Amino acid sequence: MKQFFLILCSLFFTLGFSQSNTEIFLFDLEVSSSKIELKNAKNLSNNEGYDNQPSFLNDRYILFASTRNAQTDIAKYDVRYDSKSWLNFSEGGEYTPLKVPNKNEVSAVRLDKDGKQRLYAYNMSNGESTELIQDMVVAYYTWFDNNTIISAVIEGDDLNLYATNLQDGKSQKYATKVGRSFHRIPNSNLISFISKESKNQWQIKSLNPTTGVTKVIANTMEGVEDICWLDGKTILSGKDAILYKLRLQRDNDWKEVTDLSSNGIAKITRLAANTESNKLLIAGDISAATTSTQTTEETDQTQTTETEESNSENNSEVSQIEVIVQRNLEAYNARDIDAFMADYADDVKTYAYPNTLRTEGKDAMRKGYSEWFDNVKDLRAFIKKRIVIGNKVIDEEQVTANGQIFNAVAIYEVENGKITKVTFIQ
Repeated sequence: MKQFFLILCSLFFTLGFSQSNTEIFLFDLEVSSSKIELKNAKNLSNNEGYDNQPSFLNDRYILFASTRNAQTDIAKYDVRYDSKSWLNFSEGGEYTPLKVPNKNEVSAVRLDKDGKQRLYAYNMSNGESTELIQDMVVAYYTWFDNNTIISAVIEGDDLNLYATNLQDGKSQKYATKVGRSFHRIPNSNLISFISKESKNQWQIKSLNPTTGVTKVIANTMEGVEDICWLDGKTILSGKDAILYKLRLQRDNDWKEVTDLSSNGIAKITRLAANTESNKLLIAGDISAATTSTQTTEETDQTQTTETEESNSENNSEVSQIEVIVQRNLEAYNARDIDAFMADYADDVKTYAYPNTLRTEGKDAMRKGYSEWFDNVKDLRAFIKKRIVIGNKVIDEEQVTANGQIFNAVAIYEVENGKITKVTFIQ
């Protein structure tokens, strides 16, 4: 009975994870003392179902929770190649992916099929996971430093605020009835959180995890609990399709920045700014009709852009070759045999270095890889180093398969937009 009650509580607090059709948008930000402008909107996810809780891994990569095969997993978007790959292959669903400070790891809340809900760290080299906080049902969280996690923990019908020291495993409660938005306040030693202790007025508060002191920063807009910080004084928040800002010690109330309905966003649900405050991620609810229209428009725009680039003297053959190999790697990690084989020529040959023929032709290659994809559930290749020379891409790879990790080198040769030869060195 106790386990059943825990499952019900977990499902209650994870309804926000998985109910709506949301997309992830990336905007360029131009911030001055007088105004904030959003430009160059791009739908990164473009995926039917739930895409939410975006964050910046670094300047090149963006993380978010995304639906795949009726399950929510950690997606990694590559800004350089305009492509999406997957970081994990667990049986549970992952939410709120964040970079673990000073480690090659990403953390996420995992909801397993048996109802267990915990916070895990995922190794970005091999996808292996480690439970971070035992015996606490974490719903939402952020990192204060590489040893301290600030989280909303499910206790009864409430979300309560805890700080957990990973070195000694001790957790301290600092507030009750909190919301889901947690952020490190720029240029400070403070974490912001949403207090819902007053039903009439939610508040943005700060916590100093070192001293345990909490202070009121500002009131939220009615019914709104998602914010992000541009700097130590400027907060962004959204209500329906309108983006608002609040400049502390200057603005008396929230002020409208822009209406995002023209971008297909009906309701802003999450926000995240990069450290330079020149990029903004917004997760937003959109209608099915808008999704269909956007998909068509983005496809047309992509085709036009690719045509223009192919005729440009500034567009090198090397960059296009690298895009093909990168796309093929992502299909490999997704174990998508059709997408994987689409990048190969009909007469493709694979070799074991230096010149031992392994397979010849697409049919033989498909047969071998189909069995590999079907039977190896933890399959993942991580690129440690890449060199592009002429029509060749040389990848040093770390591959995880059946619980084992091994290193290999793959040499791809590309002609007329297709991979014609692959040589493997193990």
